[in-house]
Amino acid sequence: MDEFDAIECFSALAQQTRLAAFRLLVRHEPNGLPAGEIARLLDVPHNTMSAHLAVLTRAGLAMSQRHSRSIVYRADLTHMQDTVRFLVRDCCAGRPEICEPLLDSLAESAPAPDNRKDPPCNR
Repeated sequence: MDEFDAIECFSALAQQTRLAAFRLLVRHEPNGLPAGEIARLLDVPHNTMSAHLAVLTRAGLAMSQRHSRSIVYRADLTHMQDTVRFLVRDCCAGRPEICEPLLDSLAESAPAPDNRKDPPCNR
């Protein structure tokens, strides 16, 4: 992760629909959602949603995979973790103890692994 990657990531999230789409994808990990379902849930025209998903994908925040006639999108949580790590890597002028509360709160707020399997989408 370098400055360019971080800027691209934050630029992608600096728009209301893309931020909402990313947050929706995070909530639907690990199975993801078809593009049409994302557009429906966010009440956004399909072509507009497609453009937003392309921006998120180029920024490394989303990935897509074709399933039959649908394209299913998933959040790339590893890229988001790398971005947050990039932000706090040189945190607090080399005094990591100052950043410990932040890092602890991030660890506490991490969702517990969800082992249930949602049925595949038939769209």
